Amino acid sequence: MSDDALFQLGMDLAAPETVRQSTIFDEPRSTTQKEELTKHAIAATVPAQDRLDHFIERDGVQCAGAHLIIDLYEASRLDDQAYIEETLKQCVEAAGATLLHIHLHPFEPTGVSGVAVLAESHISVHTWPECGYAAFDVFMCGDARPERCVDILKDAFKPEQTRVSELLRGKEVT
Repeated sequence: MSDDALFQLGMDLAAPETVRQSTIFDEPRSTTQKEELTKHAIAATVPAQDRLDHFIERDGVQCAGAHLIIDLYEASRLDDQAYIEETLKQCVEAAGATLLHIHLHPFEPTGVSGVAVLAESHISVHTWPECGYAAFDVFMCGDARPERCVDILKDAFKPEQTRVSELLRGKEVT
């Protein structure tokens, strides 16, 4: 691979023994490093209220987004890939999110895993039909309402028990 190709990939060209610690004031050694330094420099100069990062406020806490961990127990239709895809689309619509792409993968003999990629982040699913268990992650930022997905999932899969945990992601970002 040529030195230019390595530079384009953001890889350092110097041998490890000649690499020194760089500071934010040093000249970047790669395009990747330059892009990262530029992003950090811009973020440091833009007040939080003026950024276009789609951070949210939840219970008085500023964060990158709400991440719901949803466990369904003794649920049904967990091996029906088309049904799962339609249910993910319903979740996206109910949450007011923007669907970019869905990719689901069926497993043999049973199970489906996949993700709905959203402009606001994602919804992922992993099912174990033989156990009646499904694990959903619903992570969204901006104006999307991830909590609206819970009732959609309950109605679709009819679990005997549902557990929901919420994580506020990126609380330490300023």
